[in-house]
Amino acid sequence: MAHQSSTQRLKGGRWLKALAWLSVLALLGAALLMGLAGPAYRWELIALGDAFNLLRYGAYTAAAAGALSLLLLVVGSITRRINAGVVAIVVLSGTAGLLYIPWQHWQRAQQAPMIHDITTDTQNPPTFDALRDAREAAPNAVDYPGEETARQQQDAYPEVEPLVISAPVSRVLSAAQAEVEAAGWQIEAITDNTIEATAITRWFGFKDDVVIRLTEQDNAVQVDMRSASRLGASDVGTNALRIETFLDRLGERLE
Repeated sequence: MAHQSSTQRLKGGRWLKALAWLSVLALLGAALLMGLAGPAYRWELIALGDAFNLLRYGAYTAAAAGALSLLLLVVGSITRRINAGVVAIVVLSGTAGLLYIPWQHWQRAQQAPMIHDITTDTQNPPTFDALRDAREAAPNAVDYPGEETARQQQDAYPEVEPLVISAPVSRVLSAAQAEVEAAGWQIEAITDNTIEATAITRWFGFKDDVVIRLTEQDNAVQVDMRSASRLGASDVGTNALRIETFLDRLGERLE
């Protein structure tokens, strides 16, 4: 009789429910830590280092949630508690979702060179004029870094090239402005052949500056572009992707 009572407590005991709740709370805590890291930095509530620490602690907490849910899944299977198994699978799925983002970022960081200034014209890069003061106040330099950066860019992003299109320069400029506005970038200045704007990342609010330069050729216009981060030694490929995406969409808009 005592043995039967002990078995029943094992199968439906409070400790199994406590384990389930602990895994759920760990997952929620991880989501909160990781989710608040970017906005807290963007709203200037914490420093960047503290924001990265929140991400790190969130990843650790998510890993703990995953370990607890694995234990819950094993025990739930042994004791034939279906509800415990369902909770474990949900927490495991949530953990995988949370950890996928930093894992993907880490993978990109391993492959990307330590550069943050990308341009379609490394010999004569478009210059920041209206944004010069803002960039001079930022950690990264306003001027293009030079040959070493150009070499690393060519090795890592050979597909970053100018767009040459047969259309009047005024039409290309209008289309480029429309594409900048569609991207949600903050326009700083527009001249007869240039556009300067700032792209702000959604989560952390990092500011990357963009300059688009149009050069008239025989029956065509060459569109060169430069995208440079204000902060950080490596942009993890963000600026190259921004240029490629923008020029592809601009070409489609002008077709």
